[in-house]
Amino acid sequence: MTSTASFAATNTVIPSDPKLRIRSFTGLKSSHSLALSKSLRALPIPYSSRAASTSLVRAVSTLFVCFLCVVGTDVKVTVTFCQMPVKPETEPKRSKVEIIKEQSNFIRYPLNEELLTDASNINESATQIIKFHGSYQQYNRDERGAKSYSFMLRTKNPCGKVSNQLYLTMDDLADQFGIGTLRLTTRQTFQLHGVLKKDLKTVMSSIIRSMGSTLGACGDLNRNVLAPPAPLVRKDYLFAQETAENIASLLTPQSGFYYDMWVDGEQIMTAEPPEVVRARNDNSHGTNFPDSPEPIYGTQFLPRKFKIAVTVPTDNSVDILTNDIGVVVVSDEKGEPQGFNIFVGGGMGRTHRLETTFPRLGEPLGYVPKEDILYAVKAIVVTQREHGRRDDRKYSRMKYLISSWGIEKFRSVVEQYYGKKFEPFCELPEWEFKSYLGWHEQGDGALFCGLHVDSGRIAGKMKKTLREIIEKYNLNVRITANQNIILCDIRKAWKRPITTALAQAGLLLPKYVDPLNITAMACPALPLCPLAITEAERGIPDLLKRVRAVFEKVGLKYSESVVIRVTGCPNGCARPYMAELGLVGDGPNSYQIWLGGTPNQMSLARSFMNKVKVQELEKVFEPLFYYWKHKRQTKDESFGDFTNRMGFEKLQELVEKWEGPVRASPRHNLKLFADKETYEAMDDLAKLQNKSAHQLAIEVIRNFVAAQQNGKGE
Repeated sequence: MTSTASFAATNTVIPSDPKLRIRSFTGLKSSHSLALSKSLRALPIPYSSRAASTSLVRAVSTLFVCFLCVVGTDVKVTVTFCQMPVKPETEPKRSKVEIIKEQSNFIRYPLNEELLTDASNINESATQIIKFHGSYQQYNRDERGAKSYSFMLRTKNPCGKVSNQLYLTMDDLADQFGIGTLRLTTRQTFQLHGVLKKDLKTVMSSIIRSMGSTLGACGDLNRNVLAPPAPLVRKDYLFAQETAENIASLLTPQSGFYYDMWVDGEQIMTAEPPEVVRARNDNSHGTNFPDSPEPIYGTQFLPRKFKIAVTVPTDNSVDILTNDIGVVVVSDEKGEPQGFNIFVGGGMGRTHRLETTFPRLGEPLGYVPKEDILYAVKAIVVTQREHGRRDDRKYSRMKYLISSWGIEKFRSVVEQYYGKKFEPFCELPEWEFKSYLGWHEQGDGALFCGLHVDSGRIAGKMKKTLREIIEKYNLNVRITANQNIILCDIRKAWKRPITTALAQAGLLLPKYVDPLNITAMACPALPLCPLAITEAERGIPDLLKRVRAVFEKVGLKYSESVVIRVTGCPNGCARPYMAELGLVGDGPNSYQIWLGGTPNQMSLARSFMNKVKVQELEKVFEPLFYYWKHKRQTKDESFGDFTNRMGFEKLQELVEKWEGPVRASPRHNLKLFADKETYEAMDDLAKLQNKSAHQLAIEVIRNFVAAQQNGKGE
């Protein structure tokens, strides 16, 4: 048998036997198809190898045709090559951060080199890389002249759980290396401000050796996983918290860069549940990068930050709809957890004057049995990894992918990575916000005590007293998503001495805290946040006092409240777009006002007014609260529901025409006074305090009665 090959079209031999059929070459599948993406992931091609991959694609663009001619025992093979026109490939546009991640050797370079320099700061690339390690570079914007650089560290505490050892370590580090304060965040973590570059390794290693972590608290990967913080011994709560911890473990980076950097490669980790390891390693549906140090994230990690929360029905202590993934435990009639409802596509961040960016609520994706939750979450994360935008970081969150595709297409793609169809969403009861403040039974014979902390800032006498109590009674703690703290596992015999010590430090039971403060939140903003446009944390104490004064002026009761949230920029760290009254910094000393959120945090607010100067806020607040007081349909109609029912056009008209509250006729006020002269004297005093005679008289009587009850009357 002999064979020959010819590469000229004129030498082509066409077989005459009709039984001989040459299978035609159909080329590669589309790069957008799932099948191709799976096959390519079997051998991941880094961006630096794009030239090689391009050559491969171009090679298969050459069409070749083979023909066989059989004559007796001889077989003649003729191959014809025809160069097909190839459309020039262009490099996909990528953001600068994508290139930095690609060149970082799995989140090491150039941070590893920058930490060794004598400079007080690190370069631009290293500032992006250190975020994955849980830190941001900052400087004090109140100071003029040369920038005084420092670093903010953020811990990662799934469910907000903080061990006794870790709390005491964080308290020590704040005094030794920070600015003497601890800050509780809206994602159930600590923030430690003011750490100098030369102290970073000492602080990081101390946190790690106290069984804490900052890994993934910032950066383009899964952030801290939220769950209800209450230490209730109930099957659904315990299962929600266990699930949150397992999801956090599943999506923790695996390449070791964190431990290489801060503890010289020493692995200080607890054992992972076997179901987490199985889910991470499973590649039956093409989710993983085989043989990669990062099987889920690869070299490029995710397009942007990714946020997940887990909760139980009715409990919206975690702002469930603001997350990329919201997971809700579904139990049977006996209270046994059976599976999970999954919401997707929430997110708060936006950009001023760019209407294509927006806050968004999560929407139902479907239901999965409890044994599948890790695989379903992984499939959602991989869908975002593969299809989320990497060219423009303003649009890289998963909410924009879902908004572009629609939920049906998104569900279809996720199901291919999941390997199953999602089951129908289970019906859920009404949601409510739960603060967990005050004293509560845990269900195991012990108590827990939730403490309100204004803007989450633990400082001064409060910080000293908390440390003494936590250390003396060996307490574990939980951080809430509303910037508060919970002391856990308290014996009933300890309740009285702990209550007394807390009160002396200004940590009061909720009935002694202004209701406006209970639900208010603010981000840190100035002076350290580089993104802040105006004040938030430093401005909210005065702001709440001014709102309370407006309440009194228009006749609203002390017990009435609205959810107020303030941020210094539009990124939404304090979730202002869920507030009944949201203030978003849009210029020096000015805010954009958002209205329409609801007390249970299940409705999205809308932009109402722009560029309202801080000194002119009462001009907006007074008419809004006055008409809420007098025009609400029922006493239970919340401020958010009222603003939505009235409509923004009508509300803006009321604000524009506002001339002040309608004063009651004097004859109604005379009932409080023995004679007209007394009334007129009281009225003159009241005007000095911008009050009515009736309001001032009531205050005097109320104070007198209170003094009598306390045995202080003369």
